[in-house]
Amino acid sequence: MIEDLKNKVNADEMLVKRGRFLSTTFLLEVGATAWLIGINEGRIVAITKGPFVMPSWSFALRASEDEWTKFWSAKPQPGSHDLMALIKRRTLKTEGNLHVFMANLRYFKEALVKLRAGVAA
Repeated sequence: MIEDLKNKVNADEMLVKRGRFLSTTFLLEVGATAWLIGINEGRIVAITKGPFVMPSWSFALRASEDEWTKFWSAKPQPGSHDLMALIKRRTLKTEGNLHVFMANLRYFKEALVKLRAGVAA
């Protein structure tokens, strides 16, 4: 499922344009599974599944598999509908260089919603 993110994000020209100044690698943890997602000028260029020995990333988003499943459901409940709601509920943990994440918050919100059930590319 996470592998679909590359095609879905890259197919959305407005989202790519929104991230045109964003080039980074971030860690997305879904329960015990870690993914490194590389972005270059708004396009996702690499998605690598862990485990990793010494991964290099600018920031990490970590939540349980259950919380991500709720977030990616077709109609998420209040509190599971948005990345900031997950952070507020303390079910999504963020760490690392949060300036990169917060400066591009709308990009990351829109990108991760692409994995929601029923959302077209």
